[in-house]
Formats: sequence, C-alpha cells, structure tokens
Amino acid sequence: MTFTLPARTPGAGGVAPVALVSEAALRHNAPRAVGGDDDVLAADGWGHGARWVASVLSDLGMDAEGLDAATLFGLPGSDVRPVLSLRGRALGTKPLLRGEGVSYGYTHRAARDSTVALVTGGYAQGVVRSLGNAATVAIDGRRHPIVGRVAMDVCVVDVGDAPVARGAEVVFFGDPRRDEPSLAEWTDATGWTAAEIVAAVGARADRRVSA
Repeated sequence: MTFTLPARTPGAGGVAPVALVSEAALRHNAPRAVGGDDDVLAADGWGHGARWVASVLSDLGMDAEGLDAATLFGLPGSDVRPVLSLRGRALGTKPLLRGEGVSYGYTHRAARDSTVALVTGGYAQGVVRSLGNAATVAIDGRRHPIVGRVAMDVCVVDVGDAPVARGAEVVFFGDPRRDEPSLAEWTDATGWTAAEIVAAVGARADRRVSA
C-alpha cells in the first residue's frame, strides 16, 4: 500500500527537500510500540502525516491508542528504525578559496581551498538555523559539514575534494545504521527535541511516502 501525501513548500529553484516517511519502517516498529500512552496522531502524526499513520496502523489491524510514539516513529533512544528522513539535492558546486566567507555574515571562512555545494533545504523546511557550522550531511556515503548560516530555502555544504554532481541526493538525517546523520545529532546541535524536529520537518518539507 502506498499513500502519497501532498507537496508542501516549493524550495529553491522549484526543487523542494523531501521529508521521506518509510512505510516499511512504520510497519516494523508498530508491534514494538504497544504499551505506551502517547497520542501518536496528534500534531499531524508528529510530522509523519496523521492520516497516513492511521491508514498503516488500520491495515495492520492496530489501534492508534496505547502506543509509544518514540518507538513507533523510531526516534532517538528507541533502538528501532527511524521512519522519517530528510533529503535534499545539490543545486551545484563552486570553488571556495582559503579565507573566503560563506553565507550571511560570513560565520564560516575557509581554512583551505575547497569546494562547496549549494543544497536545497533551509529553515523554511525545518533545517534549523543553528545547524550551520554544527552538523553534517551525507552525500554518496560521505559526511560533509554544513557551513555558514542556514538560509530560508538552501544551505551550503563543504564537500572538500569529493565529486558531487548537480542533483546528487543529500541526506540531512536518516538511518545511522547506513552511516547517515541521526536525529540525535540534530538534537545535540539545536537543543530541540526529536519530536519538535520531526514535526517541523514533516510539516514544512515536501512529504512523501516510500514503500
């Protein structure tokens, strides 16, 4: 069963970052979430889409009551699969020479000659401003830091000497078992709770369902 949710904010250049919710992960987690007392359908299903969450639980023959939200959605500390990930795209790259600054106020200046990528995803889609100079993304299985201030619809990533093609997928957070940045890294960098982050991202990015 696939239940496609509507697009949200359009993002830079008409390419929105995607808040991808995994049906396979939700189905895997649901039986393990029994025994809680959270309202898992509150606040738009904690950013995952209340109607979609309810439809998957109904298909499993489960009621939304009596579930633990952290386990159901795979939030940090639950030791199950994260259901939601945030993915952007590289819009292009450019050289960044030693001493040159990045983004508003030049809060980052290059310590060496490097290359930076402009990536879809900014604070309008839930990429919290405080992640600038404090978090990494994954591109083709390699980690790269977000540098400078996060803008409304885009951010800048220092990719060093790694070849990054235009349109390459950029994982802001996902499954740490695949060496992707975790929600726990975002909570450490921002001071937000995992629930606040997934609710903000799910409400603001282009939310889609994967099998």
